[in-house]
Amino acid sequence: MNTPNKLTLARVLLVPIFVICFFWRFPAHYLVSLVIFVIASVTDAIDGKLARSRNEITDFGKFLDPLADKVLVISAMACFLQQQRMNIAAFLLIVTREFMVSALRLVVANKGTVVPASFAGKLKTAFTMIAIITALVWWSFQGDFKAFGLDLPHALYTGCEVLIQILFWIAAVLTVWSGIEYLKAYWKDINPNK
Repeated sequence: MNTPNKLTLARVLLVPIFVICFFWRFPAHYLVSLVIFVIASVTDAIDGKLARSRNEITDFGKFLDPLADKVLVISAMACFLQQQRMNIAAFLLIVTREFMVSALRLVVANKGTVVPASFAGKLKTAFTMIAIITALVWWSFQGDFKAFGLDLPHALYTGCEVLIQILFWIAAVLTVWSGIEYLKAYWKDINPNK
């Protein structure tokens, strides 16, 4: 197994560790979860560049890389949802779009077409990652303050929680936008009236 595939596999293996740390209430568990999530996200940036620069693109990598990305992001959002820290409608919009685009890629791949990431898709990914990391940073910061017996001003607490929800909703709107773009671009490949 080449290095890019090992990095991708490591990202998959980090997901259950992230989930355990997120829910296990040890001191600074949100901070540890944040570090794990960032490390996993960095492997996503590195493995693709390595595979392309070393000409080590494999079918296993093509299969596992997008799966690892989705598992990481959806697992993080599912953790937030379980703690009622993310709106279920935003969660469902993002997850539905991910399944739709994955299915679309499978259909058009059978016809020899590669579906590249669109600008809206990249923007969606960026905002989703920003929302997740911002949430983990804030909850870590908040938890550390409580651990030292300090209380944050109520306005700051409320403002940060609202900001996190706004970021998730921006990600959800961008998700819908990019999903519509993909459908419009490849509708001819899945048109039921053909």
